Amino acid sequence: MDTGRGLSTIDAPERLTWAVQLLDPAHDDRVLEIGCGPGVAVALIHDRLVTGTVTGIDRSAKAVEAARRRNSGALATGRAAFHALSLEDADFAARSFDRILAVNVNLFWTRAVDRELTAVRHWLTPGGLLCLCWEPPDGKRAGEIAAKVEPAVAGHGFATEVRRAATARGAGLVGVLGTAVVPGRLSGEGRPGRS
Repeated sequence: MDTGRGLSTIDAPERLTWAVQLLDPAHDDRVLEIGCGPGVAVALIHDRLVTGTVTGIDRSAKAVEAARRRNSGALATGRAAFHALSLEDADFAARSFDRILAVNVNLFWTRAVDRELTAVRHWLTPGGLLCLCWEPPDGKRAGEIAAKVEPAVAGHGFATEVRRAATARGAGLVGVLGTAVVPGRLSGEGRPGRS
C-alpha cells in the first residue's frame, strides 16, 4: 500500500519508466493515463508532480481497485483519481489535461480510432502532449505500430514524433508523441509537448 509517494523506478517495468520519461510531466501538469491497469505508471507520474494531478482510467474495475490501493496516498491528497471506464465511454471536459499517456493500449494501432483521437484532442490543452507507447512482443512490430499510429495522430491536429528504445533484455519500445498544435503556430516549432 502506498503511504506517501509512489513506487521507485526500480519496481516498475522498463516500458513504464520509459513512457513516463517521454511524457515528461511538469510539476503542475494535469495528466490522464488511458488503460492505467494497477496504477504503476500513475505512481511514477505522481512522483514527478508537486501541485499537478493524475487521473487513471481502465475498463477493468478490478484493475482500478488495485490502482486505488497502490496509490492510496495520492488519492488521500486529492491529486489522483481513478475511474472504471473505457476510453470510448470517457467524457472529460475540453482542455482537462496537459498530458495524456497510454501504454500498450492496442486499439490505437489495431483499428480506426477517429472518435478516440478526436476526444483526446478535445481533452488536451493547446500545446498539450499525447504519448502513446508500446512494448510489442516482436521487435518487427514496432515499425508497423509506428507506421499506423503516427499518421493517424498527425491527422487529428498533432505535431508528431516517433521514438524508439530497447529494454535491458533487448525488447523493443516504440512511442508516438503528439503535441496538440496551437492555432497560428507552425507544427514543427519547439519540442513535442512544451510550448
